[in-house]
Amino acid sequence: MGLDNEFILKQFEEIETKVENLINVCRSFETTNLELKNKIERLEGELQGKVEAESNYTEERALIRSKIDSLLEKLEDITDAG
Repeated sequence: MGLDNEFILKQFEEIETKVENLINVCRSFETTNLELKNKIERLEGELQGKVEAESNYTEERALIRSKIDSLLEKLEDITDAG
C-alpha cells in the first residue's frame, strides 16, 4: 500500500508542476497578446495620421492647381485683350 500512495503522490506532484507550467505559459501569452494589441493600436494611429496627411496634401495640391489655373486664365484674358 505504501508504494501505491507514494506513486499517487508523485503523480499529483507531476500534475501540479505541469499545471503551474501551463499557467505560466498562459500568463506569458496574455502579456504578449497585450503587447501586440498595443502595437496594433499604435500602428493604426500612425496609419490614420498618414492617411490624413495624404488627404491634406491632395487637397492643398488641388487648391494650388486651381489658383494657378485661375491666374493663367487672367493672364490669357490680359494677353488676348491686348
